[in-house]
Amino acid sequence: MLFFQELMNAGGVVMWAILACSIVGVFIILDRLLQYHRAQIDVPEFLQGLFNILRRSNVVEAIAICDDAPGPVAHVLRAAILHGDRDEAALRRAVEEASLAELPKLEKRLKALATIAQVTPLLGLLGTVLGMIGAFQAIQDTGAFVSTSDLAKHIWKALLTTAAGLTVSIPCYAFYNFLVARVESLALDMEKAGSEIIYFLGRNKINLDAVSPMTSPGGSVAADPDEAENE
Repeated sequence: MLFFQELMNAGGVVMWAILACSIVGVFIILDRLLQYHRAQIDVPEFLQGLFNILRRSNVVEAIAICDDAPGPVAHVLRAAILHGDRDEAALRRAVEEASLAELPKLEKRLKALATIAQVTPLLGLLGTVLGMIGAFQAIQDTGAFVSTSDLAKHIWKALLTTAAGLTVSIPCYAFYNFLVARVESLALDMEKAGSEIIYFLGRNKINLDAVSPMTSPGGSVAADPDEAENE
């Protein structure tokens, strides 16, 4: 702990800024990893079970299963089922709208993580510049007989902040790319699941009369867009 305090004091304000960025970065990484882990489901198995329930015309149970299942895939399937008595164009529109609504949730905080990965090396470079300025200032003030310890103090600050910035930036950038890949995987799952449910509902029409009290994800009763336009 004492050594850590000495490092922070040696690096100055820049080191504290880099530390703050690292704490935020760790929080974002852990939050996103947990979120994506919860969102991951076995899509083929989930679809098969959902199709079996819909074949028995148990639409309410199918919607309840989608409500209970975590992740964006279930939300997209729920939107498709709530529009299951309409034509294919309406189904595709419902699936696309649900997918577009889920993507921002998946991408939440990723831009902040990318910003941290880009900013921390610059903070380290700023610390390096400040350290070198301090070293030359010491030379100017003392002249040719500047002590080695005074120079070392400023050079130590310059190298320390650069190392700290890279230490934070490298893992943040690596995790950013990993998390983006997870988002793309989940987006692909949504696309595949949407195509499967559209194909199924196009050949197995369902009756939504028993689902009339059910509400859409936004909390309003699912209404036909064409009817809304006529009103």
